[in-house]
Amino acid sequence: MFQGASSLNLDAKGRMTVPSKHRDALTVQCEGRVTLTKHPHGCLLLFPRPVWENHREQIAAWPMSARAWQRIFLGNACDVDMDSAGRILISPELRQAAGLTRDVMVLGMGSHFEIWDAAKLAESEAQAIAGGMPDALSNFSF
Repeated sequence: MFQGASSLNLDAKGRMTVPSKHRDALTVQCEGRVTLTKHPHGCLLLFPRPVWENHREQIAAWPMSARAWQRIFLGNACDVDMDSAGRILISPELRQAAGLTRDVMVLGMGSHFEIWDAAKLAESEAQAIAGGMPDALSNFSF
């Protein structure tokens, strides 16, 4: 299970260093082979390749009425490998789609990660807090 937030910088070539706390797990789980794709909330999703392959099968089986969503997830998926320095290259198309320039946040979301432009994530979280707790979480408590 991946969890936690990491503040990172993209280099001039669009490479991101995978946080060290997750690098070893990704090396063991998938030999550093991951898949990136777009998320409609404006971030990128990063999956260990075996996890993505399960999702890919499910998405490919969606009915024609979900073709636009297949394009978002499958049509934008990009397989990448961690290099020897623990970095992944995020394609220019995916960087543009998520508005990634330099300052990024990587959030561990259990089986995968979300990659956000740092300012966009802060804005999204502020909007969520301002909107209050959704009804689906009315019985949630720590």
